Amino acid sequence: MSIGLIALLDDVAALAKLAASSVDDAIAQSAKAGSKAAGIVIDDAAVTPRYVIGFAAKRELPIIARIAVGSLKNKIVFLLPGALLLSVIAPWVVTPLLMLGGAYLCYEGWHKVSDLFSSHSGNQSASEHSDEHLDGAGSSQLEEERIQSAIRTDFILSAEIMAIGLSTVSESTLWVQGTVLAVIGVGMTVLVYGVVAIIVKADDFGAYLALRKGNTLQLIGRGIVIGMPVFLKLLGWVGTVAMLWVGGGILLHGLHVLGVHGPEDSVNALGDSALGALGGGGAWAVKAGVAAVIGLVVGALVSALYSGAKKFVPAQS
Repeated sequence: MSIGLIALLDDVAALAKLAASSVDDAIAQSAKAGSKAAGIVIDDAAVTPRYVIGFAAKRELPIIARIAVGSLKNKIVFLLPGALLLSVIAPWVVTPLLMLGGAYLCYEGWHKVSDLFSSHSGNQSASEHSDEHLDGAGSSQLEEERIQSAIRTDFILSAEIMAIGLSTVSESTLWVQGTVLAVIGVGMTVLVYGVVAIIVKADDFGAYLALRKGNTLQLIGRGIVIGMPVFLKLLGWVGTVAMLWVGGGILLHGLHVLGVHGPEDSVNALGDSALGALGGGGAWAVKAGVAAVIGLVVGALVSALYSGAKKFVPAQS
C-alpha cells in the first residue's frame, strides 16, 4: 500500500513539474508574442483618444470603458476560438492571413502618412470641434456611434494581434496556444485602454494641478497641459511608424515562411553589416527602418489597387 502511495505521489509530482513547465512556457510565449504586437498596441493607444473628443469630461472614462469591454469581447469571445479552430483544421492559413493583416497595417500606415501632407486634417479638426456643441439626445447618439466605430476598428487590430500571437505558438500544444492567446487578449486590452484612460484624463489632472497653491505644482500642471498635445502628436507618429515597421516585417517573414527567403535575408544581412558600427540597437533600427520603408511602399501599392478596384464597382443610387 505504502509503495503504491509513494508511486502515486511521484506521478503527481512529475505532473506538477510538467504543468509548471508548461505554464512557464506559456508565459514566456505570451511575452514574446506581445512584444511582436507592440506596434499595433502603440497605434491603438494613439488612435483611441480621438473617440472622446467633444464630450463632457464625465463621459470620457465611461466611453473608454465601453470600448475596452468591446475590445475584450472581440478578442476572447470571437477571435480566440476562431484562431484555435484554424490552428486545428487549417494551420496553413495562419501565415497568409497574417500577411493579409500585415498588408492592411501597411495600408493604414500609408494613409496616415499621406494625411499628414493633405488638407483633410483641417477639415477633420473642424468637424471634431463642431461636436463639442452637441448635447442631450444628439450627444447620446454620437457617443453610441463613436463607441461602435471604435469597437469595429478594434476588431481588425485585435485580429492582427491574435494572429501574431498564434503564429508565435503555432508549434505548441492547443492548450498552450489557448492560454497564450487569452493572456495576450486580456493583457493587451488592459494595457492599451489603461494607457488611453491616463492620456485622456491627463489634461484634467494638469488643469487641477495648475490651480493648486505652490509654484512647483502649478508649473507641473501647466507643463502637462501644454505638453499633452505635443505628446499625442508624437505618439501618433510613433504609432504610424510602428504600423509600417510591423506590417513590413510581417510580410517579409511571411514570404520567408512560404519559401521566398531573399527579401528577409537581404534585410537581415543589411542589419548585420551595421552591427559592428552601430551595435545591436543600431542594427535593429536599420532592419526596422527598412521594414518600415517596405511597409510604406506596400501600403501605397495596396491603396492604389484599392482605388482602382473601386472604379469597377457600380455606384449605388
